[in-house]
Amino acid sequence: MSPASPVSSLSPLDRSSAFVSHDARFGAVLRDEPRLVRVVETDAHEGPVYVPSEDALLFTSLPRRTGGDPLVAVRRLALDGRRFPLEPERISTVREDANVANGMALDAQGRLVLCEQGTRSTPAQVTREGRPIAAARPDGLPLNSPNDVVVRRDGSVWFTDPGYGWLQGFRPEPAGGDHVYRYDPAAEGLTAVATSFDKPNGLCFSPDELTLYVADNGAPHHLKAFDVVRGERLANERVIAEFPPEHPDGLEADADGRLYASTGDGVRVLSAEGEPLGEIVVPGAVNFCFGTAERNVLFITTDDAIWAAELAAKGA
Repeated sequence: MSPASPVSSLSPLDRSSAFVSHDARFGAVLRDEPRLVRVVETDAHEGPVYVPSEDALLFTSLPRRTGGDPLVAVRRLALDGRRFPLEPERISTVREDANVANGMALDAQGRLVLCEQGTRSTPAQVTREGRPIAAARPDGLPLNSPNDVVVRRDGSVWFTDPGYGWLQGFRPEPAGGDHVYRYDPAAEGLTAVATSFDKPNGLCFSPDELTLYVADNGAPHHLKAFDVVRGERLANERVIAEFPPEHPDGLEADADGRLYASTGDGVRVLSAEGEPLGEIVVPGAVNFCFGTAERNVLFITTDDAIWAAELAAKGA
């Protein structure tokens, strides 16, 4: 690239001061010289998911509104190992109008599972490779606006369904509460597994998949944990962390069971019991995922860029 390339203005920002420790155990998360690097400037908003077979990052764009329904695209950033920053030309569009897509995940076969929030004229649904797998609640009424999704190793799909589409003016008034659902691919059926949330958002499993964590960024702002019983239902609901005045959004667990939760000021790192360990300060953070072949880079979206936090910890 020539010196005039846009990438020349995106030199890596070595920001070790962005890693704030609250507990000695945070040291196990960090490399000897942790870095926070701006990867590329782009309107990366939600749903980042790393595709190991392609060394690529998928994400959803910042919603654009020109008087009608929001337009959200699914985009792809072709990575180059751990070389940062990257050229903007490495970004391509996978789907220009993705039905106000939000959270995404890959299943065990590498298929893309996508939360489509829908509009007033298109259905809210969860799709796999573009085909609906959940387009209505168990009682047949419409879903609200699916927000985030995880796929268990048994193939079951778990997702949150808050009423944000109604609150933000692009979906009809919800037909029911804001719940967490489980889709069973064998029975092709949907079950509400948690109904005690105000606005359920990000969710993740512990590495052994015996615990499900769900962020509630309604009122109050807290993080809940549930025991997963026989892979099908939830029990022993408990609040393990409070987040005021921020609200938790994306959730991930690392290979050692620590939890990562995005808030507006960055990514908070917690123990499996919810104790605060440290923070990765990234103003404007929306969501994140672990990536690269080593699974020890945290890719963080901020609406105007993608950042990479290089860690010692590895994603589950």
